[in-house]
Amino acid sequence: MLYDDFYVKSLIQTIEDWPEEGISFRDITPIFSDPKGMRMVVDAYVHRYIASDITHIACIDARGFLIAAVLAYELQKPLILVRKKGKLPGKTISQSYKLEYGEAELEIQEGATQEGDQVLLFDDLIATGGTLFAAIKLLTKQGANIKEVAAIIDLPDLGGSQKLRDSNIPVYSLCAFDGD
Repeated sequence: MLYDDFYVKSLIQTIEDWPEEGISFRDITPIFSDPKGMRMVVDAYVHRYIASDITHIACIDARGFLIAAVLAYELQKPLILVRKKGKLPGKTISQSYKLEYGEAELEIQEGATQEGDQVLLFDDLIATGGTLFAAIKLLTKQGANIKEVAAIIDLPDLGGSQKLRDSNIPVYSLCAFDGD
């Protein structure tokens, strides 16, 4: 199935003033209740990465898990969960970071990656880049190389995707929403 930017964007809802006043939250959950939209999104990523040299897919808690798990299954790659602090069992390493509207901390399990792993890092959207940079630090601390950051949505006005590119990290998103 061919990817249709207009169709996928029509499924994404904007929730104003959530999780706090002044934030326009881009909600991807309607994609999951639309089989055509879900297939379009997954197929777009499968086609992009099927012949790549990625060895692992890492995804960020929680909406990033939803597409990345299907993608890991389709591409037959191990999946690495990057979770909010306190959600993973066993020994973990953590990284704090700033959000547009606060602070948070991410963790991965020790040994989740190793030297030479070629990782695709997936999240639902790219905003300021804080969450992605924290995840990148966690993955690279254990020797992984970030091949690309992928997201369904880029919010270029918030500057995260440009900061990633300025750090020599390739970025790919299916669609973008500017300032509206």
